[in-house]
Amino acid sequence: MKLTWLGHAAFRLETAKAKILIDPFLTHNPSFQGLDLKDATEGVTQILLTHGHADHVGDTIALARETGATVFCNADLGDWLSKRGVDNLELAGTGGTVSFDGFTVTMTNALHSSAEVTEDGIAHSLGSANGLMLHLEDEPSILHMGDTDIFSDMGLINELHAPDIGIVPVGDRFTMGGAVAALACQRFFDFKHAIPCHYGTFGLLDQTPEKFIKGMEGMKTNIEAPKPGVTLSFD
Repeated sequence: MKLTWLGHAAFRLETAKAKILIDPFLTHNPSFQGLDLKDATEGVTQILLTHGHADHVGDTIALARETGATVFCNADLGDWLSKRGVDNLELAGTGGTVSFDGFTVTMTNALHSSAEVTEDGIAHSLGSANGLMLHLEDEPSILHMGDTDIFSDMGLINELHAPDIGIVPVGDRFTMGGAVAALACQRFFDFKHAIPCHYGTFGLLDQTPEKFIKGMEGMKTNIEAPKPGVTLSFD
């Protein structure tokens, strides 16, 4: 299994049966600059979205139209996408699970918002904000927490799903910061690997994952903090 951070909350996940993009905010993502869009999106089979903010939906519409990849998201966001030319959709709600070839994805809770502001200045709700729990055939399981603060029911997510790998937002301001994210990992999860994200993209965010890395000192969890474009391999 190969996992590539594409900057912000965007990831490419390659397995034996699937090439998955999560929150593909690429062309307008400052952290993606200098990377190859064609390489990042080559052969994509599924696009998974945590919520409807523009810095997570990103290039979904164009990619779905060009590739025919299946888009997995909440029902309200899916309705919005379908009116913009996205035809191949799999919709779910918090707690729901959908099966694909070689993996399942479950929507977990996240503490955040989800909306789109149109050109007339009106904000339109795009359903819930979620995390994404992926169980892969013969591969480590992965929880992308989405944009969230800490919450005690993270313990239930761990009890239900026991994720091996955690993708954790650490940038503060719009999600939990690094120190609180470290507390969430220590108190509620037993990750073998943790990958910080959602930092350094914009000036309002923490520019490095150092608070998270420091907060995880002494823990058994292996912290992976690659530069955008770097691919990690897991067995």
